[in-house]
Amino acid sequence: MYQDKKMKILKIICSVLLLIALLNNPYGYYQILRWVIMVASAYLAYTYFTSDNKKYGWVFVVVAVLFNPIWPFYLDKSTWQILDFITAGVFLISLKNKEEKAIL
Repeated sequence: MYQDKKMKILKIICSVLLLIALLNNPYGYYQILRWVIMVASAYLAYTYFTSDNKKYGWVFVVVAVLFNPIWPFYLDKSTWQILDFITAGVFLISLKNKEEKAIL
């Protein structure tokens, strides 16, 4: 039960941070955002893989790779805004189902 609550809070925080990224922020915000989203996505991917939900595991692996700050993808701001919005949606959709399995 505690684990579910912790995962929900993590997903909500990540969604809010990604939606804040749609605003005009200093570059440092986006650097920190990459680290937060990458680490959170890697943790969620691990959690999903260990709970036998491979579909969501792979979704969060893709998110972690996309937002990784070590070997970053360089895209223009409008593309990142679309990806931020979609990724926030992924985090929110993954909240929807009680068994941590959602339709994707």
